[in-house]
Amino acid sequence: MNDHTIRHVVILGGGTAGWMAAAALSRFLNNGVTRITLVESEEIGTVGVGEATIPPLLTFNRMLGIDEQAFIRATGGTFKLGIEFVDWGGLGERYFHPFGAHGHDLGGVHFHQLYLRERQRRVMQDISAWSMSAVAAQAGKFAPPSPTAQTAVKELLYAYHFDAARYADFLRGYAERNGVRRVEGKVAAVAQRAEDGYVTALRLEDDQVIPGELFVDCSGFRGLLIEETLATGYEDWRRWLPCDRAVAVPSALAGDPDPYTRATARGAGWQWRIPLQERMGNGLVYCSDYQTRESAERELLHHLEGPPLAQPRHLAFTTGRRTLAWNRNVVALGLASGFVEPLESTSIHLVQSGIAKLIALFPDRRFAAVERDEYNAQMHELYEDVRDFVMLHYKATRRDDTPFWERCRTMDVPASLQRKIDLFRAKGRVFREGRDLFATTSWVAVCLGQHVVPEEHEPAADALDEDRVAEAIEQMRRDYLAVADKLPRHGDFLRHIGAAATPVAPPPPTAPDPGPTFSFASETPFNFSADPL
Repeated sequence: MNDHTIRHVVILGGGTAGWMAAAALSRFLNNGVTRITLVESEEIGTVGVGEATIPPLLTFNRMLGIDEQAFIRATGGTFKLGIEFVDWGGLGERYFHPFGAHGHDLGGVHFHQLYLRERQRRVMQDISAWSMSAVAAQAGKFAPPSPTAQTAVKELLYAYHFDAARYADFLRGYAERNGVRRVEGKVAAVAQRAEDGYVTALRLEDDQVIPGELFVDCSGFRGLLIEETLATGYEDWRRWLPCDRAVAVPSALAGDPDPYTRATARGAGWQWRIPLQERMGNGLVYCSDYQTRESAERELLHHLEGPPLAQPRHLAFTTGRRTLAWNRNVVALGLASGFVEPLESTSIHLVQSGIAKLIALFPDRRFAAVERDEYNAQMHELYEDVRDFVMLHYKATRRDDTPFWERCRTMDVPASLQRKIDLFRAKGRVFREGRDLFATTSWVAVCLGQHVVPEEHEPAADALDEDRVAEAIEQMRRDYLAVADKLPRHGDFLRHIGAAATPVAPPPPTAPDPGPTFSFASETPFNFSADPL
């Protein structure tokens, strides 16, 4: 410690972003000097209505030492192996974006290049047949691989679905045990230094004053510190991502939850389906230029698989980002930093990444500009990568059945995305840089799933023997099927770890087909305590 060490971090706002920040900072700034205070008001609701995530969250939880099974039980969580997309490329079509890789590279050549070459010789199944996560998801199977797994099960990469409010409560308990102080109250005024505008304190409505040196703004879309106080500015991306409204409602779960998210394209947007242990999370993201609030609510309720469990909630948003995620001594996280619609479940990851970069570039009281500039540059790159990948789903559609989809199909896109599309369309090439979030598998899944089909494959693929490659590809496919067959059903695994995995009242009108049973006796094909595969 020295005279420049930050002594007090103030987090404004709770919810998922605030308590993720509080938990992580309490873990990594446990130096005996730096105090952390979180200010939130129970009168101010949070936006979270149920969350789907991507695999990096496993790393976040593990860094905090969180027990996975306890976390799943506490948050109503389920496991997620990828996203099923329905009606995106065209009406009546579907494809799967899995976590993990497609197959194995051979001879230094990417698997998808060998797959493209093999498609020229014969009719091939969808490329998802060569993904362990996709094959397990489509069979409704799940169990986490053990650290010593030797077969294809080790390729099973996953994330979570969970109740966002319960995750925030779970992390609140963690943070408070680590010494984080929570203060209840609403901000009435923000004090700033006259010479440079740095925030010095928050004054609450009860006149309590919360001084600090570093402020983390998790106040949601409002951006009370980053925008209302510092007037940072916001970059609007609606010309590329035109959806600006959402309506959400939970519904009864009609049987065991699936181990994947579903995103179904509708006439003016898309609908999410997120299965939790005790309910289904549903929502419709849409563009208000083409659909009214009342029409969106009717459409969402019409497509529910079970009775609604609450009144629909309506949200308005503008896709984009703050021009600076870190301005003066304020760092914005979550919705205060920006918003890219949740099509690829990136909202929590953007929070996680922002926290990780803040810890890696944590300042002292001198607030060196080089640290702040590097943070902003990295967050800008990440947001643009997410933006481009989400935009790909809209641009790469053949739908022209509604004005909304015609607009998406024909819109101009940033040069960064157009270059990626052109490279893939030519020879199936995907180049990912060091800080890119979505790997080759993701771009291949969406491009092939939505008919961005390469005109040729890479020449390097032709250097490998066709018959041997064909045999190896078929063996991979058989291996994935064989391993998936031995896995337990997702609902059975949830019950095994003490999670509910049962619907809440009101139940669906008819009892669902329970499907095949799974015994936990020693002779079963999968042992939860020791992975035999």
